[in-house]
Amino acid sequence: MKKNILVIGLGLIGGSLAKALMRHGDAVIFGYDADALTVRKAYKMGIIHHAALSLEEAAAEADFIILATPVGAAKKLLQQSQYWKLKDDVIISDTGSTKMEIMEAAANLKYIFIGGHPMAGSHKSGVEAAKEVLFENAFYILTPGRLAGDAHIEKMKELLSVTKAKIQVLTAKEHDHMTSIVSHFPHLIAASLVHQLDREQEYPFTKQLAAGGFRDITRIASSDPTMWRDITTQNNGMITAQLKLWIEEMTKLKNLLEVNEEEPIRQYFEKAKSVRDQLPIAGHGAMYSIFDLYVDIPDVPGIISELTGYLAEAQISIVNLRILETREDVFGILVISFQTAEDREKAKQCITERTVYDVYIS
Repeated sequence: MKKNILVIGLGLIGGSLAKALMRHGDAVIFGYDADALTVRKAYKMGIIHHAALSLEEAAAEADFIILATPVGAAKKLLQQSQYWKLKDDVIISDTGSTKMEIMEAAANLKYIFIGGHPMAGSHKSGVEAAKEVLFENAFYILTPGRLAGDAHIEKMKELLSVTKAKIQVLTAKEHDHMTSIVSHFPHLIAASLVHQLDREQEYPFTKQLAAGGFRDITRIASSDPTMWRDITTQNNGMITAQLKLWIEEMTKLKNLLEVNEEEPIRQYFEKAKSVRDQLPIAGHGAMYSIFDLYVDIPDVPGIISELTGYLAEAQISIVNLRILETREDVFGILVISFQTAEDREKAKQCITERTVYDVYIS
């Protein structure tokens, strides 16, 4: 039996989700976006089966409606949906990065609402960057609304199964608490580190030294400011709580440094190393991440083209590459980034088999 799926918002997430859902042989994908050009692109690219010319008419025929828009826009669409003539058993979902606010907005809906958050992303944006494999091995969180029973959750899981994501069911509070720790708050820290660097006036050359590790640990500060404004204001309570804990941790560290005893300081770093080393390497986490492979290479002409040539022969696609440090007669570190953990593992095996360079994952 055919199932009609309406995806509203055809950016990277909405476009990728629409494309992945096409794997259902019985699915008919309708796409709608505020930008008509984006809808035409999505249709020409084969991301959707039909362009929804009328949002209300497409919604009326839909068995599933997915709001792949920012949370603010999704809330407005939920308000509008009260005036749409929808199927009684329609399931509405979203793809927002925060859940408590959208679940509150959906609380009085007479239709089934199951919040969603696919924890995947890309260094690119827009429908042109959409890819059906974007969610593979990524966590996809579902937050069921008050009318959603086990049968509805199972229907949603079955719909999303073709994305090959790891589906988890949480409450909105659980989701926002967890993501505040491992996604939202770290963005604030990265931004604050960049601001601190920007304040450095005494030694201007400091910024030149930021090209290596500092640039890596603050990469997320380059994310879309408008998106992170919205996430921060929507999850303000949880993030503020984490900030208070961070200030307590920094006070503890400040006290350690003021006392300046070697062993307690070593133990502090030892515990951090131990906890960090136990974190999972494989798969996607709450933050978008590319999968980095580190290669110790000599600073000689042609070395990078040699390695990328091996990867090209093996048909392994790379996202980015950069050099952390190179000096004459000293090994440098080439960092090669991949879209998936599988590509990274293939690349590691390829380079190990064809060279004598040390290859590792940090």
